[in-house]
Amino acid sequence: MPAAAARASLGKVSPASPRMSENTPLLSVDLPAELRQRQSELAQLLLEHCPRDGVYGTAVDPLALIRADGPTLPARGMHKPALCIIAQGRKEVQLAEERYIYDPLHYLVVSVTLPLAGQVIDASPDAPYLCVRLDIDPAEITQLISDAGPMEVASRRGDRGLYVDRIDASLLDAVLRLIHLLDSPRDIPMLAPLILREIFYRLLRSGQGQRLHEIAIADSQAHRITRAIDWINQNYGKPLRIEQLAQVVNLSPSTLHHRFKAVTAMSPLQYQKQLRLQEARRLIFSEGLEVAAAGYRVGYESPSQFSREYSRLFGAPPLRDLARARNTA
Repeated sequence: MPAAAARASLGKVSPASPRMSENTPLLSVDLPAELRQRQSELAQLLLEHCPRDGVYGTAVDPLALIRADGPTLPARGMHKPALCIIAQGRKEVQLAEERYIYDPLHYLVVSVTLPLAGQVIDASPDAPYLCVRLDIDPAEITQLISDAGPMEVASRRGDRGLYVDRIDASLLDAVLRLIHLLDSPRDIPMLAPLILREIFYRLLRSGQGQRLHEIAIADSQAHRITRAIDWINQNYGKPLRIEQLAQVVNLSPSTLHHRFKAVTAMSPLQYQKQLRLQEARRLIFSEGLEVAAAGYRVGYESPSQFSREYSRLFGAPPLRDLARARNTA
Protein backbone atom coordinates (compact mmCIF):
# COMPACT_ATOMS: atom_id res chain seq x y z
CA MET A 1 0.00 0.00 0.00
CA PRO A 2 1.45 3.44 -0.90
CA ALA A 3 2.54 5.51 2.10
CA ALA A 4 0.01 8.24 1.31
CA ALA A 5 -2.81 5.74 1.29
CA ALA A 6 -1.50 4.07 4.41
CA ARG A 7 -1.71 7.35 6.28
CA ALA A 8 -5.40 7.79 5.44
CA SER A 9 -7.63 7.46 8.48
CA LEU A 10 -10.36 4.86 8.46
CA GLY A 11 -13.74 4.67 10.13
CA LYS A 12 -16.80 6.87 9.75
CA VAL A 13 -16.76 9.11 6.66
CA SER A 14 -18.68 12.36 6.50
CA PRO A 15 -21.35 12.21 3.76
CA ALA A 16 -20.32 15.69 2.64
CA SER A 17 -16.62 14.98 2.33
CA PRO A 18 -14.29 12.06 1.58
CA ARG A 19 -12.13 13.08 4.53
CA MET A 20 -12.32 11.04 7.73
CA SER A 21 -13.28 12.15 11.21
CA GLU A 22 -10.44 13.41 13.39
CA ASN A 23 -11.41 10.80 15.98
CA THR A 24 -11.11 7.79 13.68
CA PRO A 25 -8.10 5.51 14.19
CA LEU A 26 -5.11 6.04 11.92
CA LEU A 27 -3.54 3.33 9.80
CA SER A 28 -0.01 3.47 11.13
CA VAL A 29 2.96 3.02 8.82
CA ASP A 30 4.94 1.89 11.90
CA LEU A 31 2.84 -1.21 12.45
CA PRO A 32 4.67 -3.76 14.62
CA ALA A 33 6.08 -6.69 12.68
CA GLU A 34 4.19 -9.20 14.85
CA LEU A 35 0.86 -7.70 13.75
CA ARG A 36 1.92 -7.81 10.10
CA GLN A 37 2.83 -11.48 10.52
CA ARG A 38 -0.58 -12.28 11.96
CA GLN A 39 -2.36 -10.48 9.14
CA SER A 40 -0.28 -12.33 6.57
CA GLU A 41 -1.05 -15.67 8.23
CA LEU A 42 -4.77 -14.90 8.30
CA ALA A 43 -4.76 -13.97 4.60
CA GLN A 44 -2.98 -17.20 3.69
CA LEU A 45 -5.47 -19.28 5.68
CA LEU A 46 -8.41 -17.60 3.96
CA LEU A 47 -6.86 -18.16 0.53
CA GLU A 48 -6.63 -21.87 1.37
CA HIS A 49 -10.24 -22.07 2.54
CA CYS A 50 -11.68 -19.76 -0.17
CA PRO A 51 -10.35 -20.92 -3.56
CA ARG A 52 -12.64 -18.57 -5.53
CA ASP A 53 -15.19 -15.77 -5.17
CA GLY A 54 -17.97 -16.46 -2.71
CA VAL A 55 -19.21 -16.77 0.84
CA TYR A 56 -18.11 -19.99 2.53
CA GLY A 57 -19.94 -21.48 5.49
CA THR A 58 -17.83 -23.46 7.94
CA ALA A 59 -18.15 -26.21 10.52
CA VAL A 60 -18.09 -23.47 13.17
CA ASP A 61 -21.71 -22.39 12.95
CA PRO A 62 -21.45 -18.57 13.35
CA LEU A 63 -18.30 -18.34 11.20
CA ALA A 64 -18.25 -17.53 7.47
CA LEU A 65 -15.30 -16.76 5.18
CA ILE A 66 -15.62 -14.39 2.23
CA ARG A 67 -13.56 -13.75 -0.90
CA ALA A 68 -13.96 -11.26 -3.76
CA ASP A 69 -11.48 -11.01 -6.63
CA GLY A 70 -12.41 -7.43 -7.50
CA PRO A 71 -14.38 -4.39 -6.38
CA THR A 72 -18.12 -4.98 -6.13
CA LEU A 73 -21.24 -2.93 -6.71
CA PRO A 74 -23.11 -1.74 -3.61
CA ALA A 75 -25.24 -4.54 -2.17
CA ARG A 76 -28.10 -3.64 0.16
CA GLY A 77 -29.45 -5.89 2.85
CA MET A 78 -30.39 -6.29 6.49
CA HIS A 79 -27.13 -6.94 8.32
CA LYS A 80 -27.53 -8.91 11.54
CA PRO A 81 -25.14 -8.46 14.49
CA ALA A 82 -21.67 -9.56 13.44
CA LEU A 83 -17.93 -9.01 13.69
CA CYS A 84 -16.15 -8.54 10.36
CA ILE A 85 -12.37 -8.75 10.13
CA ILE A 86 -10.64 -8.15 6.81
CA ALA A 87 -7.39 -9.97 6.09
CA GLN A 88 -6.83 -8.27 2.72
CA GLY A 89 -8.55 -5.47 0.79
CA ARG A 90 -10.97 -2.78 1.93
CA LYS A 91 -14.73 -2.45 2.21
CA GLU A 92 -17.18 0.41 2.65
CA VAL A 93 -20.57 0.12 4.33
CA GLN A 94 -23.26 2.78 4.31
CA LEU A 95 -25.90 3.39 6.98
CA ALA A 96 -28.41 6.05 5.88
CA GLU A 97 -26.09 8.91 4.80
CA GLU A 98 -23.08 7.71 6.80
CA ARG A 99 -20.18 5.77 5.32
CA TYR A 100 -17.74 3.54 7.20
CA ILE A 101 -14.53 2.10 5.74
CA TYR A 102 -12.54 -0.76 7.24
CA ASP A 103 -9.48 -2.78 6.25
CA PRO A 104 -7.01 -5.31 7.71
CA LEU A 105 -6.17 -2.97 10.59
CA HIS A 106 -9.72 -2.00 11.49
CA TYR A 107 -12.61 -4.36 12.18
CA LEU A 108 -16.33 -3.67 11.89
CA VAL A 109 -18.87 -4.57 14.56
CA VAL A 110 -22.60 -4.44 13.83
CA SER A 111 -24.34 -4.72 17.20
CA VAL A 112 -28.00 -4.56 16.08
CA THR A 113 -29.80 -5.54 12.88
CA LEU A 114 -29.34 -2.64 10.45
CA PRO A 115 -30.17 -1.90 6.79
CA LEU A 116 -26.74 -1.47 5.23
CA ALA A 117 -25.27 -1.08 1.77
CA GLY A 118 -21.83 -2.61 1.41
CA GLN A 119 -19.25 -2.79 -1.35
CA VAL A 120 -15.69 -4.04 -1.67
CA ILE A 121 -13.58 -1.08 -2.79
CA ASP A 122 -10.09 -2.60 -2.88
CA ALA A 123 -9.50 -6.04 -4.38
CA SER A 124 -7.91 -7.71 -7.41
CA PRO A 125 -7.30 -11.27 -8.66
CA ASP A 126 -3.72 -11.03 -7.36
CA ALA A 127 -4.79 -9.55 -4.02
CA PRO A 128 -8.41 -10.57 -3.41
CA TYR A 129 -10.62 -9.21 -0.68
CA LEU A 130 -10.59 -11.71 2.19
CA CYS A 131 -12.87 -11.40 5.19
CA VAL A 132 -13.88 -13.28 8.33
CA ARG A 133 -17.50 -12.77 9.40
CA LEU A 134 -18.57 -13.96 12.82
CA ASP A 135 -22.25 -13.68 13.71
CA ILE A 136 -22.93 -12.28 17.18
CA ASP A 137 -25.74 -13.70 19.29
CA PRO A 138 -26.74 -10.99 21.81
CA ALA A 139 -27.92 -13.72 24.20
CA GLU A 140 -24.39 -15.14 24.27
CA ILE A 141 -23.01 -11.69 25.03
CA THR A 142 -25.48 -11.38 27.91
CA GLN A 143 -24.41 -14.78 29.27
CA LEU A 144 -20.72 -13.88 28.92
CA ILE A 145 -21.22 -10.64 30.87
CA SER A 146 -23.05 -12.57 33.59
CA ASP A 147 -20.32 -15.22 33.81
CA ALA A 148 -17.50 -12.66 33.81
CA GLY A 149 -18.94 -10.68 36.71
CA PRO A 150 -18.04 -6.99 37.16
CA MET A 151 -16.15 -5.94 34.06
CA GLU A 152 -14.29 -2.73 33.33
CA VAL A 153 -15.23 -1.49 29.88
CA ALA A 154 -14.17 1.67 28.10
CA SER A 155 -16.56 4.61 28.36
CA ARG A 156 -19.00 4.90 25.47
CA ARG A 157 -17.70 6.70 22.38
CA GLY A 158 -20.92 6.75 20.39
CA ASP A 159 -24.44 5.41 20.09
CA ARG A 160 -24.56 3.90 16.59
CA GLY A 161 -25.33 0.22 16.26
CA LEU A 162 -22.12 -0.27 14.29
CA TYR A 163 -18.56 0.92 14.66
CA VAL A 164 -15.07 0.53 13.27
CA ASP A 165 -12.19 0.02 15.71
CA ARG A 166 -8.48 -0.71 15.58
CA ILE A 167 -7.60 -4.41 15.69
CA ASP A 168 -4.96 -5.69 18.11
CA ALA A 169 -2.75 -8.76 18.37
CA SER A 170 -4.83 -10.48 21.06
CA LEU A 171 -8.01 -10.38 18.98
CA LEU A 172 -6.16 -11.52 15.86
CA ASP A 173 -4.59 -14.40 17.79
CA ALA A 174 -8.01 -15.67 18.86
CA VAL A 175 -9.39 -15.38 15.32
CA LEU A 176 -6.38 -17.24 13.93
CA ARG A 177 -6.90 -20.08 16.40
CA LEU A 178 -10.54 -20.30 15.35
CA ILE A 179 -9.62 -20.53 11.65
CA HIS A 180 -6.89 -23.11 12.35
CA LEU A 181 -9.52 -25.16 14.15
CA LEU A 182 -11.25 -25.76 10.79
CA ASP A 183 -8.41 -28.17 9.99
CA SER A 184 -9.16 -30.19 13.15
CA PRO A 185 -12.88 -31.00 12.87
CA ARG A 186 -12.87 -33.37 15.85
CA ASP A 187 -11.72 -30.54 18.12
CA ILE A 188 -14.39 -28.05 17.02
CA PRO A 189 -17.19 -29.10 19.43
CA MET A 190 -14.92 -28.71 22.46
CA LEU A 191 -12.65 -25.80 21.51
CA ALA A 192 -14.74 -23.55 19.24
CA PRO A 193 -17.10 -22.38 22.03
CA LEU A 194 -14.10 -21.43 24.18
CA ILE A 195 -12.43 -19.45 21.41
CA LEU A 196 -15.69 -17.73 20.48
CA ARG A 197 -16.16 -16.63 24.09
CA GLU A 198 -12.62 -15.26 24.11
CA ILE A 199 -13.27 -13.27 20.91
CA PHE A 200 -16.48 -11.77 22.29
CA TYR A 201 -14.77 -11.06 25.62
CA ARG A 202 -12.00 -9.15 23.85
CA LEU A 203 -14.60 -7.14 21.93
CA LEU A 204 -16.24 -6.21 25.23
CA ARG A 205 -12.87 -5.09 26.60
CA SER A 206 -11.95 -3.12 23.48
CA GLY A 207 -11.99 0.65 23.10
CA GLN A 208 -15.63 0.70 22.00
CA GLY A 209 -16.79 -2.38 23.89
CA GLN A 210 -19.32 -0.36 25.87
CA ARG A 211 -21.59 -0.25 22.81
CA LEU A 212 -21.75 -4.04 22.69
CA HIS A 213 -22.00 -4.22 26.47
CA GLU A 214 -25.04 -1.93 26.68
CA ILE A 215 -27.22 -3.79 24.18
CA ALA A 216 -26.85 -6.96 26.26
CA ILE A 217 -27.78 -5.42 29.62
CA ALA A 218 -31.46 -5.90 30.39
CA ASP A 219 -33.41 -2.69 31.03
CA SER A 220 -30.71 -0.42 29.61
CA GLN A 221 -32.03 2.02 27.02
CA ALA A 222 -29.77 0.46 24.39
CA HIS A 223 -31.23 -2.97 25.15
CA ARG A 224 -34.75 -1.57 24.84
CA ILE A 225 -33.89 -0.12 21.43
CA THR A 226 -32.61 -3.57 20.45
CA ARG A 227 -35.99 -4.98 21.50
CA ALA A 228 -37.74 -2.31 19.41
CA ILE A 229 -35.61 -3.26 16.40
CA ASP A 230 -36.42 -6.94 16.91
CA TRP A 231 -40.14 -6.13 17.20
CA ILE A 232 -40.12 -4.21 13.91
CA ASN A 233 -38.27 -7.07 12.19
CA GLN A 234 -40.92 -9.52 13.38
CA ASN A 235 -43.88 -7.27 12.52
CA TYR A 236 -42.69 -5.21 9.53
CA GLY A 237 -45.80 -6.02 7.48
CA LYS A 238 -48.12 -4.42 10.01
CA PRO A 239 -48.82 -0.69 10.45
CA LEU A 240 -46.28 0.81 12.87
CA ARG A 241 -47.67 2.94 15.67
CA ILE A 242 -44.96 4.62 17.72
CA GLU A 243 -47.11 4.76 20.86
CA GLN A 244 -47.67 0.99 20.70
CA LEU A 245 -43.97 0.28 20.11
CA ALA A 246 -43.02 2.60 22.98
CA GLN A 247 -45.28 0.61 25.29
CA VAL A 248 -43.73 -2.68 24.14
CA VAL A 249 -40.23 -1.53 25.13
CA ASN A 250 -41.30 0.60 28.12
CA LEU A 251 -40.04 3.95 26.83
CA SER A 252 -41.83 7.22 26.22
CA PRO A 253 -42.54 7.91 22.51
CA SER A 254 -40.12 10.85 22.48
CA THR A 255 -37.33 8.86 24.15
CA LEU A 256 -37.93 5.94 21.81
CA HIS A 257 -37.68 8.19 18.75
CA HIS A 258 -34.53 9.93 20.00
CA ARG A 259 -32.69 6.80 21.10
CA PHE A 260 -33.78 4.75 18.08
CA LYS A 261 -32.36 7.37 15.73
CA ALA A 262 -29.15 7.56 17.77
CA VAL A 263 -28.61 3.82 17.28
CA THR A 264 -29.83 3.36 13.69
CA ALA A 265 -29.39 6.84 12.10
CA MET A 266 -33.09 6.77 11.16
CA SER A 267 -36.54 6.90 12.73
CA PRO A 268 -38.55 3.74 13.47
CA LEU A 269 -40.79 4.44 10.46
CA GLN A 270 -37.78 4.94 8.17
CA TYR A 271 -36.28 1.70 9.49
CA GLN A 272 -39.53 -0.16 8.80
CA LYS A 273 -39.65 1.23 5.26
CA GLN A 274 -36.09 0.07 4.53
CA LEU A 275 -36.86 -3.35 5.96
CA ARG A 276 -40.04 -3.69 3.90
CA LEU A 277 -38.28 -2.72 0.68
CA GLN A 278 -35.32 -5.03 1.34
CA GLU A 279 -37.69 -7.95 1.95
CA ALA A 280 -39.78 -7.12 -1.13
CA ARG A 281 -36.63 -7.11 -3.25
CA ARG A 282 -35.66 -10.51 -1.85
CA LEU A 283 -39.12 -11.88 -2.66
CA ILE A 284 -38.90 -10.61 -6.25
CA PHE A 285 -35.31 -11.70 -6.85
CA SER A 286 -35.13 -14.98 -4.92
CA GLU A 287 -38.69 -16.29 -4.89
CA GLY A 288 -39.93 -14.92 -8.22
CA LEU A 289 -42.90 -13.10 -6.71
CA GLU A 290 -44.68 -10.59 -8.93
CA VAL A 291 -44.03 -6.95 -8.09
CA ALA A 292 -47.53 -6.15 -6.84
CA ALA A 293 -47.66 -9.32 -4.76
CA ALA A 294 -44.28 -8.58 -3.17
CA GLY A 295 -45.35 -5.05 -2.27
CA TYR A 296 -48.58 -6.31 -0.75
CA ARG A 297 -46.76 -9.07 1.16
CA VAL A 298 -44.54 -6.57 2.98
CA GLY A 299 -47.35 -4.18 3.85
CA TYR A 300 -47.86 -1.81 0.91
CA GLU A 301 -51.45 -1.24 -0.16
CA SER A 302 -50.61 1.10 -3.06
CA PRO A 303 -48.56 -0.41 -5.94
CA SER A 304 -47.59 3.07 -7.15
CA GLN A 305 -46.29 4.06 -3.70
CA PHE A 306 -44.36 0.79 -3.49
CA SER A 307 -42.76 1.32 -6.92
CA ARG A 308 -41.92 4.94 -6.10
CA GLU A 309 -40.25 4.15 -2.77
CA TYR A 310 -38.50 1.11 -4.25
CA SER A 311 -37.02 3.29 -7.01
CA ARG A 312 -35.86 5.84 -4.48
CA LEU A 313 -33.93 3.22 -2.50
CA PHE A 314 -32.59 0.97 -5.27
CA GLY A 315 -32.26 3.48 -8.12
CA ALA A 316 -34.79 1.84 -10.46
CA PRO A 317 -38.34 0.41 -10.32
CA PRO A 318 -38.57 -3.31 -9.44
CA LEU A 319 -38.67 -4.85 -12.94
CA ARG A 320 -35.87 -2.66 -14.26
CA ASP A 321 -33.84 -3.39 -11.12
CA LEU A 322 -34.35 -7.13 -11.68
CA ALA A 323 -33.31 -6.89 -15.33
CA ARG A 324 -30.24 -4.88 -14.38
CA ALA A 325 -29.23 -7.47 -11.80
CA ARG A 326 -29.61 -10.29 -14.33
CA ASN A 327 -27.50 -8.44 -16.88
CA THR A 328 -24.66 -7.93 -14.41
CA ALA A 329 -24.79 -11.45 -12.96
